Amino acid sequence: MDTKYIVNLSGGKDSTAMLLMLLEKGCPVDYILFADTGKDFPQMQEHLRKLAEYIKEHHPTAPEITILKHEKGFDYMMFEHRKCRGKYKDTPGNGWASFRNRWCTSRLKLDVIYKYCKTLACDCVHYIGIAADEPGRLKDDPHLIYPLAQWEITEKEALTYCYTRGFDWGGLYKHFDRVSCWCCPLQPLDALRVLRREYPELWKDLLEMDARACNQFKPGYTVAELDERFRREDAGELKVKQRRKAKSQTAKKIKKENNHEQRNQDLETATSPLYGSEERPCRQRADV
Repeated sequence: MDTKYIVNLSGGKDSTAMLLMLLEKGCPVDYILFADTGKDFPQMQEHLRKLAEYIKEHHPTAPEITILKHEKGFDYMMFEHRKCRGKYKDTPGNGWASFRNRWCTSRLKLDVIYKYCKTLACDCVHYIGIAADEPGRLKDDPHLIYPLAQWEITEKEALTYCYTRGFDWGGLYKHFDRVSCWCCPLQPLDALRVLRREYPELWKDLLEMDARACNQFKPGYTVAELDERFRREDAGELKVKQRRKAKSQTAKKIKKENNHEQRNQDLETATSPLYGSEERPCRQRADV
């Protein structure tokens, strides 16, 4: 069976840098897949458009970016999907994702990529955009290739590389360390503060989503409660000592959840049946 090399493109700095480096170095790339959850920042759609144009101009023989979507979408899965088994059988909606149930990643990203790859009738080897300074996320699996780690490219270097080629995500990385779904409940409180301050329309949407959700947005907080907390902070009604204590307690909890979630996500990726078996290409360091 033939082997095809697939770029798992999230659209963030690491996967974007990885894709462009692979193309610049002439590594085999047969498909470029982006799983659209419908909840990326609007700037991400513009980034994908610019990226597609850049690839067409500088790498005309490269495959186009294939955008995949779940047949029913994020809102259906969050608010309407009925589970067929378990404690919450027949309960409408998955609700907000949590460190124990990151359904959005598994259903809206991994599953749609898996289903697409099954139609290719080939062994699929996936390029994964994990930087060299994230060694805990790397898996010793011959079917997964981590070019940035192999080339010793750090997250900072990946971002700088993208900036020098004209990709800036509309300033998203000036506000956030990571750019994923803007409504993710697993993001830290500081990111949510920025979302409320810099992207008020998205914050308004988040309040409306939370009002419909079947579960609580974050441990200890609804979005409305966070909105009130951030308002009090801005007004100086919440003392710095109180804020720091609350922030410290929440940060520890969120860090624990995020670490647990990342391990789960990496495990889901590493154990997916869509991978083939092929020697890893392109091991030399890329120039940044």
